[in-house]
Order: sequence, then structure tokens, then C-alpha cells
Amino acid sequence: MLCDSYFKNPKDVPILLEKIERNTKLTGPVCLMEICGTHTMAIARSGIKSILPDNVTLLSGPGCPVCVTPASMIDMILDLSQRPGFLIASYGDLLRVPGSVQGDSLLKRRAAGGKTMSVYSPIDALQIAEKHPDLEVIFLGIGFETTAPGTAACILEAASREISNFSVLSMLKRTEPAIRSLIESPDFAVDGFLCPGHVAAIIGADGFKFLPSDYRLPGVVSGFEPADLLGSILELTGMLAQKAPSLKNEYTRLVRPGGNPAALSMINRVFIPCPSNWRGLGDIDGSGYMIRPEYARWDAGKKFALSPPEPKEMPGCRCAQVIRGVLPPSGCPLFRKVCSPDNPVGPCMVSGEGACSAAWQYE
Repeated sequence: MLCDSYFKNPKDVPILLEKIERNTKLTGPVCLMEICGTHTMAIARSGIKSILPDNVTLLSGPGCPVCVTPASMIDMILDLSQRPGFLIASYGDLLRVPGSVQGDSLLKRRAAGGKTMSVYSPIDALQIAEKHPDLEVIFLGIGFETTAPGTAACILEAASREISNFSVLSMLKRTEPAIRSLIESPDFAVDGFLCPGHVAAIIGADGFKFLPSDYRLPGVVSGFEPADLLGSILELTGMLAQKAPSLKNEYTRLVRPGGNPAALSMINRVFIPCPSNWRGLGDIDGSGYMIRPEYARWDAGKKFALSPPEPKEMPGCRCAQVIRGVLPPSGCPLFRKVCSPDNPVGPCMVSGEGACSAAWQYE
């Protein structure tokens, strides 16, 4: 395993590249996938793809929580934002995500009179509810295991303080079931995974042991510096060259084998796994987080009997294929023609972690 001194030392980059090239002379063409939106942006920003050997391909997978949220869920939220006496609180990216109609977003609905506010954390939304008891404040709980503990803590705080005009619409996702679904899909063609460092900080590096044990695929938990990523790619190509898939933790300065026990305890106290729908992957058992029945008073889905409409996608948008790694952003017929950051058709162009947004800015 690489020592942590690699992670910020630019002079080590040529050494890493030379070793990667040596490995790929043994492996032949290699296709690797990152499943973290922050990795996607870091790879694009640093130009890593342009310096790798020609026979190494990097693909972006379902690592952007805004991107994997289906259009039907956004449509339901847009309608909810128009209800009198309701205020929708969300992270900033989600305000710009269109539903099944181009340009129809929470920002547009706010201009039409809907009450919507951007917040930095769920606690901000709880404070808004406390200051405005005349409003039903709904926080859109989106993200993977990384944001689940903070959302859980906020629900517990709302319950302890009996703030009854606050609730959470849980759109939280679990990473492992989605990766399994991706691997088991008929068009899967990936040789190894860059595992998400932020998620692993919560669930632990051991949370990705299923890759080598169940699928004979190598995985490396990676940090976010360019040399972190190159070091992780080196580890993956080395395992492939030796035909010895395993799980390695390159991000040891933050990630422990068992993760963060306090965060995991918080998640388990408030949430239970449930089926969830993913853009590009469909319905996946156990891939979502549902609020436990004992906290139903703060579960917006139950409190207001919410149900997404039938799934619809924007005509021409290929976000679903980009999310699965079967199509690069440039392969979408709308990319750089109709779809841009100023006029996004799909969520992959909206989010700061989206593959299309990263390709537009840096590639």
C-alpha cells in the first residue's frame, strides 16, 4: 500500500504514471470506475485522464446524489412547493434540477410564488421551522451515507424539541446495493472501482469488501488529491496485473476499516433500509433509507401521504446512461448543443458533482 506521503507530493506523479504504464503492459486495456461525484470533479479538474496511458479508461458511475434522483421525485417536490403554507428547504444544487419538463425547477417555482430556501444543513431548516411556526417546513434529505448522520441528528433534535411543523423527505441512498445492481447489469464492463472516500469514512473501508469477495473485482478507497487518485489507479492496475483482486484503503489518513461508529449508530437509530428508485438503475431493494415508524411525525412522506408520479424522463437526455458509465457526456446528443450549465436539461449538468458538468468545465 502507498504511504500517505504520496498524497500531496507532485514530484511523485511521474513515478506513479511510469508504474501504471508498466502494469497496463501486462493487463492490456483497463476500464476503471469512480463512484463518487467529488472524485469525478477532481479527476476532471486535475486533467488525470489526459496523462494516463491510452489503454486506461476512467468512467463516472452513480456517485452524484442529485443525478441519481429520478425526475418523478423532482416533479412531486415541485408540486409540493406550490402548496399554501409549505416551505421547501434544500441544498443549493437541488434547487436547479429540472423535473420531466426542461426549465421547471424549484427556482422557477419560487419565482412563481412557491416558498423554497437554500440551506447548508438540515439544522438550518429546523431553525427556520422554529422561527416560522405558521409554515410547514420540509427538508429534502438527499445524499448517500455521508449526509445520512446529519439528517438523522436533525430528526432526533426535532423530536426532542417537539417541533411539529418540521419534517424530512428522505431521498437518501445506500451505496452498496446500487454498486451490486450496476455490476449485475447486462452492459457492465468495468475492471475495478475507485471507492468513495467520503462514504467509506462513515461505513468503513470494509463496507466495500464485497467487490473482491462476491465479484472478484478490485477496489481501492481513494482520497481526492491528484496523487491520491493516481496512487489508487496504480493499486488497481497492480491488482489486475497480478490477477489478485482485493480491497485496499489508500485513504488511511481519514478512513478506518470499521468506519465511524457514532455516525453509523445515528443512522441505525433513525433509519431502516428500504427499496429506492435510482435514475438509470431503476428500483433497487434496500438501496434507500426510510425514517423509522417511531419518527413518523417528522417523515414528510408519511405526514403528507406523498407518492411520486409515474416515471418520466426528459426527451433526448442521456443522464441515465451517463450515470451507468455506458455513455460519456460527449455521447449525449444534447451536450454542448442544447444542454449547458446555464440551460441544463438533466441533473448531470446541474450538480457540481455531475459528470456532464465536470466534462463541460474541464474536458
